[in-house]
Amino acid sequence: MTPTMTTPRTLVERFAAEFPTSKRLAERARPVFPDGVTHDNRHLEPFPIYIDRASGAHKWDVDGHRLLDYWVGHGALLLGHSHPAVVEAVREQAGRGTHPGGCHEREIEWGRWVQQLIPSAERVRFVSSGTEATLMALRLARIYTGRPKVLKFTGHFHGWHDSLIPAAYAPHDVAVPGVPAETTANTVVIPPNDADAVETTLRKDDAIGCVILEPTGGHWGQVPVRGAFLEALRDITARHDRLLIFDEVITGFRVSPGGAQAHYGILPDMTTLAKVLAGGLPGGAVAGRADVMGCLEHKAGARKMKHPGTFNANPLSAAAGVAALQVVSTGEPNRRANETAKQLRRKLNEMFVRRGFDWVCYGEFSGWRLVPGYHGPRPQDDDFVPFGGELARLDAPRNNRLHHAFRQGTLLHGVDVWGLSGMTSSAHSESDVDQTVAAMEGTVDLLKQEGIS
Repeated sequence: MTPTMTTPRTLVERFAAEFPTSKRLAERARPVFPDGVTHDNRHLEPFPIYIDRASGAHKWDVDGHRLLDYWVGHGALLLGHSHPAVVEAVREQAGRGTHPGGCHEREIEWGRWVQQLIPSAERVRFVSSGTEATLMALRLARIYTGRPKVLKFTGHFHGWHDSLIPAAYAPHDVAVPGVPAETTANTVVIPPNDADAVETTLRKDDAIGCVILEPTGGHWGQVPVRGAFLEALRDITARHDRLLIFDEVITGFRVSPGGAQAHYGILPDMTTLAKVLAGGLPGGAVAGRADVMGCLEHKAGARKMKHPGTFNANPLSAAAGVAALQVVSTGEPNRRANETAKQLRRKLNEMFVRRGFDWVCYGEFSGWRLVPGYHGPRPQDDDFVPFGGELARLDAPRNNRLHHAFRQGTLLHGVDVWGLSGMTSSAHSESDVDQTVAAMEGTVDLLKQEGIS
């Protein structure tokens, strides 16, 4: 797509002129949905874009623009949009039934793929989302340990339910509207990457029954977590007899076919899964030790976690999940997505240096993240983390003006990004990387013209 920039209009004016059909649809949506959207991250000023179809690494909006996509279904589409095997599996299952209201053979196949790929998965229970998965894991931990509290890390996101949403977003010390103080009292929050703080906290508070984290760092590595901390965490929780939960809703099947736990060789007690798990359809799961998961079983005299759920292991999601995990199991999708993201990070940083932009890119595996206004050492390798991984600088409150303007600019250049970050899929190519670098260069130029960057 060639940007419409022939007249000296503001960035917002250019955006509105380029996406008129989306603008009209947004006007129709505002009286229907709060903020006119169905997900907070889809909120965009002055209006969001509307997507018509998608294939591979691209999607097409209602105005006919072909957009290179780095949302990849909020991280669910490791294989890219509309992967043929997934599409065919869903099409075939839809003709057989979408909701039998009973057990079906495909759910067993799906569960066995999870057991085959995820090292901690002695038993599996399906749910409908990542939020449901972490909710279940926490309740199971409370039943199994008899302890009410959970230890989580600042900036780590585990879904939007009451017990784990505190401290997920900056400013981290602000109470979450709608969450009672009595509930928050059972959520203990400490900074990430401090093993001594974990040790001290568990030693002092016997009411903590479990520790949960995103194993590559909160919000897909915004403040990265590395293997050494995970190893220390496994040792500390085991010595203090507390359950360790890996929230692999994003990292599961994406970091590697077996998730972050397989990559690092560290076995948690429970794992929460979603996104890639269901091949882009709704679906989540908790997997873990048989004795812990046994709290879901009907046993005489034992406390059981009640677990209904209308769409648990829905056959459409199961069909998509089986098809996706079969492809993921080869390891090739992970290799391609990870390598493409690494190439993108390198080329972006080379462009920033060449143009003298005070921006930097960092990340690992199939993720990438931008930091504007950066002054410091430049990346020498892919282990680079800006500001030495300082939480307050990497996970600060968002600059909304910059955030919205940046996405407007990238969309005008034919690229759709997730704020100042994104993920690759196995469908992204080297030519896509080059297009993205050019789009970022043009976008930063636009921001400078607006006096934003």
